[in-house]
Amino acid sequence: MSEKTMINPSGSLRIFFRGIDGGVLIRRGLIGITWAFLSIFLILPVILVFRYAFSLGVVAYLQSFLTRDARSALGLSVFTALIVVPVNAVFGVVMAWAIAKFEFRGKNILLTVLDVPFAVSPVIAGMMFLLLFGSRGLLGPWLQEAGIRIVFARPGIVLVTLFVTLPFVARELIPLMHTQGTEAEISALTLGATGLQTFFRVTLPSIKWGLLYGILLSNARSFGEFGAVSVVSGHIRGKTNTIPLHVEILFNDYQFAASFAMASLLVFLGVLTLIAKGIAESRENYREH
Repeated sequence: MSEKTMINPSGSLRIFFRGIDGGVLIRRGLIGITWAFLSIFLILPVILVFRYAFSLGVVAYLQSFLTRDARSALGLSVFTALIVVPVNAVFGVVMAWAIAKFEFRGKNILLTVLDVPFAVSPVIAGMMFLLLFGSRGLLGPWLQEAGIRIVFARPGIVLVTLFVTLPFVARELIPLMHTQGTEAEISALTLGATGLQTFFRVTLPSIKWGLLYGILLSNARSFGEFGAVSVVSGHIRGKTNTIPLHVEILFNDYQFAASFAMASLLVFLGVLTLIAKGIAESRENYREH
């Protein structure tokens, strides 16, 4: 190779450096396109939300959260998340443990069913619950006779939110538990630990960061869910409107600053979720190494 270089220094070396230059240009071009795309479609819209949220000043921004309807929407969103997130956490751990640690018939079917909320439009999910719990639904007449109101009330909002957020925790934990295997649990049981002791002292510490990330995703989706909640809520101001529904109402009423102020809460929650995700992933990588 050195002989070729000496004989024709402008030949092989030129091709070699041309390949390097081409690779650098491609790398820089791809990175530039990625940043441009993300800046236009993700970063810029987030900046604009906060810009319009504070367009009337800090005082007006804070006052947007103090109205009766705003406080009701905030309270209902928090109420829904306080129910949905713990249920998702418990269900996610149970299902992930069953799928990752045991072999049984119908496992693939169970995994497919778990992904139904991902595949079905949230609006369709809301309509499904209307067909089930509505006044003309399958269980509607019986519920009316019993004096139980699901649709156009808080229970319906909680149920549809639970439906759309159900897979998040389980889907985070299943691959993690698959990777870890069952050796640690078997060793603990062999040494005399009970099932609960094995879970809290062996299994839970090894999945805690994945569980935390799944909970954060479930919480963020719970606060931000619009389609399914819109169908079953009835849009009753001060009673069945969550934060996203309140944002829509303010926007339709041309109260743009207040609308974006409420929307900024959801954006802020999303940013916090991403930060927490980064922390959880770094902790998990540190633990593995």
